[in-house]
Amino acid sequence: MPSKESSRERVPRHVAIIMDGNGRWAQNRGKPRHAGHRAGVETVRQVMEVCGQQGVRILTLFAFSSENWRRPKKEVKMLMELFFTALNREVRRLKKRNVRLRVIGDTSAFSDKLQRLIHESERVTADNDGLLLQIAANYGGRWDVTQAARQLASRVARGELQPEQITEDALAACLSFSDVPDPDLFIRTGGEMRISNFLLWQCAYTELWFCDTLWPDFGKEDLLQAFRDYAGRQRRFGKTAEQVEG
Repeated sequence: MPSKESSRERVPRHVAIIMDGNGRWAQNRGKPRHAGHRAGVETVRQVMEVCGQQGVRILTLFAFSSENWRRPKKEVKMLMELFFTALNREVRRLKKRNVRLRVIGDTSAFSDKLQRLIHESERVTADNDGLLLQIAANYGGRWDVTQAARQLASRVARGELQPEQITEDALAACLSFSDVPDPDLFIRTGGEMRISNFLLWQCAYTELWFCDTLWPDFGKEDLLQAFRDYAGRQRRFGKTAEQVEG
């Protein structure tokens, strides 16, 4: 049984979401896949608003994985254009709503124009101290761990670090967004029940929540239901229930 503390209504500090189902949403309506991706942008706005209202401090969204380059070239091109357009349009809204933007992933693969927009958008919102919105773009969990290991290996090669000094904390410090807490709640829409190479290290003790709702249909009540389920869980982090309750 959950303890009184764990069953008390509470909201996760950090929510991570795989926004799945855009393409199927469009196909179900006889529309091209890109129509679903465009509809999904409106859902992002709604989810950000609810998270802000509920007191969530960090929202991390999986926008484009390192594996998504394998999709048809036309769809990839459209996704890049949509990312640019949405970012260009939304940055003023983010600034006004006190949202700080951070893009995580290997952005070097993007066009120079998109890279410049990313840097400018991060700069414009850098002083905001409300919700931190992290967009994972050309991101993969294995890439994240690999680039962290490469950083540590370089330090060893330069004589700055001894192999025995490579600890979990040392590696974690080299990962993306090492300056903020790991996700408390992981949400995936669209009916699939896997984490798809998203935040592999950071989600070691994250609570997982899956739903069949396609991302463009994911609304306020869906998100609040995920929060309610989270609030009723007991997070033990390897301890026994008796230890947590004690």
